[in-house]
Order: sequence, then structure tokens, then C-alpha cells
Amino acid sequence: MKVYILTPEKTLYEGEAKAIIVPGSHGQFEVLDRHAPIVSSLTKGSVQLTDTSGQKHDFPISKGFIEVMQNEVNVLVRQG
Repeated sequence: MKVYILTPEKTLYEGEAKAIIVPGSHGQFEVLDRHAPIVSSLTKGSVQLTDTSGQKHDFPISKGFIEVMQNEVNVLVRQG
């Protein structure tokens, strides 16, 4: 799946991924390939991404939103 993790200032990640775990407003959840469409707000925590080579990436956030649609994941966040 294609993943974009963006702040108002810069792109934190753009590329393919196997999985992404986010701190949703009602609890942490994981998005995998071909996930059903969803929009959710995010709370303070960490966005954890596993890329297609198996490497893990960690992005601390203060808040944000995630949108999943047609195997594309857009994560709009604020850091700090």
C-alpha cells in the first residue's frame, strides 16, 4: 500500500509499506494492505510503519488524522 505521512512543514515518509500502526482517538489500530476505507483522528503517541523491506520507522506525533482509501494511506500529523 502507498503511505504518505505529512506535517504542515514537510513530508516525513512517502513510499510503500506492509503495515502502519497509529494511535487512534479510541485506541491504537493497525492498517494492512487492502484495508477497508476509514477516516480517524489521532492522539499523542507514535506512528509505527513497517516498509516493504521489513524495516521499522517510528514517528512521534502530538495529534493528527488518518485517511485510508483505495489502498492509499494519508497520515496528516503535528509533531511535538
